[in-house]
Amino acid sequence: MEDDPPRIPLSSLILGYGPVLPLPIAAIMAWVMAPPVPTVVTWLAIWWAASILIFLAGVRRGLSFRGDEEVAVAPLVAMIWLFLLGAGALVAATPLMSLVLLAIGYASVAILDPIAVRRDEAPPHFARLRPPQMGIALLGLIGLILHRAALSVPI
Repeated sequence: MEDDPPRIPLSSLILGYGPVLPLPIAAIMAWVMAPPVPTVVTWLAIWWAASILIFLAGVRRGLSFRGDEEVAVAPLVAMIWLFLLGAGALVAATPLMSLVLLAIGYASVAILDPIAVRRDEAPPHFARLRPPQMGIALLGLIGLILHRAALSVPI
């Protein structure tokens, strides 16, 4: 039926969910391991999450190359937005600031990719894949944000 949601290809499931799983794992490690592990896993998670976000910006740019017509402004703005958030996370003044930028970026992907599908700017399965995929990443990032915030609160 035409109203059935598009099937998510196995490769998209593996390559979509696999790379975001280290983020909640890093959050768990930050909360349960002794120093210096929390600091190390937080920096590794920032690097990893920023790399993925910058990659997703590139995916947006790559998708805009479909066809011969001029690229619409929206995909270019989305690509630049995601790239700047990812790059900004790599150079932010504090780990907490980096994590907040990344959380904004991943939430943006969860919102923007289903919109891109409706505009025929992304594969149909992105509408089903991206929100839960980015939700997993956000769980990890929020866990790391809360951990960093807890370190800053005087007891």
